[in-house]
Amino acid sequence: MNRESPIVIREPPAPERRSAVATHGAGDPHVALRASHPTVKRLGLADYAPTYEAMKRFTAARGPGTPDELWLLEHPPVYTVGQAGRDEHLPRGASIPVARIDRGGQITYHGPGQAIAYVLLDLRRRGLSVSGLVRRIEQAVIDLLARHGLAGARRPGAPGVYVGAAKVAALGLRVRGGCSYHGVALNVDMDLAPFADIDPCGYPGLEVTQLADLGVHLSLPEASEALADALGAALSGAARDQGEAASPGSAEQGSSLTPRVIRFTFHVARFTLDVSRLTFHA
Repeated sequence: MNRESPIVIREPPAPERRSAVATHGAGDPHVALRASHPTVKRLGLADYAPTYEAMKRFTAARGPGTPDELWLLEHPPVYTVGQAGRDEHLPRGASIPVARIDRGGQITYHGPGQAIAYVLLDLRRRGLSVSGLVRRIEQAVIDLLARHGLAGARRPGAPGVYVGAAKVAALGLRVRGGCSYHGVALNVDMDLAPFADIDPCGYPGLEVTQLADLGVHLSLPEASEALADALGAALSGAARDQGEAASPGSAEQGSSLTPRVIRFTFHVARFTLDVSRLTFHA
């Protein structure tokens, strides 16, 4: 599918800073937030640069009671390059703009017909580690594919979701102050040709696919809502994945690990925060 692109839309508004939430009935509001589905915001076709700035503002303005959000959207054609981006993976002669951004990893492509969900979460409040968040996002896409008869899979060392040898969903995250932004991009029904001008996610020759080519014919709004539902189910609830650290910078309560192992896990999480600044992408 090939569409005319650069459509300029109004920048998503910066959220108000919230330090508390209204509650209905008794109970700790932070417990309710931890167990709740993120608030879904539908932004339509949104230019990359203002959306990127809005994500950073939202994260910087968060208070302890700020509800988590999922932003559903698609972008006009753009390549995004993470902090580890290397010149040899960049576009070869393409006229599509390139945005250098603060997630980890290499280069990927966004364009109309791709369902993007930006995941703006307070990881500490949800008791999630960064690796736990990655697993839950991947599982949400795998569950969505399974509902349509497709077997999605992970690849060790190459986060994202694959069907056979081809990547159908790319994942990129940044975590600051225990809160995430960026997210996941699911190829629905788009022009895949721009992927041929790059090494997708830094892998020369990586095959890329989409739902339409796999026999799943959903409109972009349908796919976006299905993705939001799957992510909401995967991210809600206080239960943690087995073996997952409680949160960046804290040891899990009630763990069966020995105190020495718990302390080691704490220091690894802190080391990751200080050195890698928790950028993640594939």
